[in-house]
Amino acid sequence: MTKLLVIGCGGFIGAVARYGLTFWIESRWVTAVPLGTMAVNVLGCFALGFLMAYVAERPGWSPEALLFLRVGLLGAFTTFSTLGFETVELLERGQWRAGLLSMGGHLLLGLLAVVIGAFLAHRCFEA
Repeated sequence: MTKLLVIGCGGFIGAVARYGLTFWIESRWVTAVPLGTMAVNVLGCFALGFLMAYVAERPGWSPEALLFLRVGLLGAFTTFSTLGFETVELLERGQWRAGLLSMGGHLLLGLLAVVIGAFLAHRCFEA
């Protein structure tokens, strides 16, 4: 039961942060590609890469803290299910270029963000 509460608390914060950041970005930059979702996914990938590299260098984190951060907060913050839905919507409307650009951008930038996050964590916290 404690694990579920920890994940739920992190999930609440992550979901609210996702909504706020997505709304903020999409209210300022209107494009065919859903930039808010892409920004959230890239930032979430970066944060997860950074966190997991940091944890690997600094053992001793409680299982609850990792559940809160990794499953709850970042799991609710990143929105790959939204990516799938928005991409299918674009494709169904015949906007193939925007759909493929959105999907490719999420995947490439997300993977790059994980690598950069892990690299920075290793560099920042070297003993």
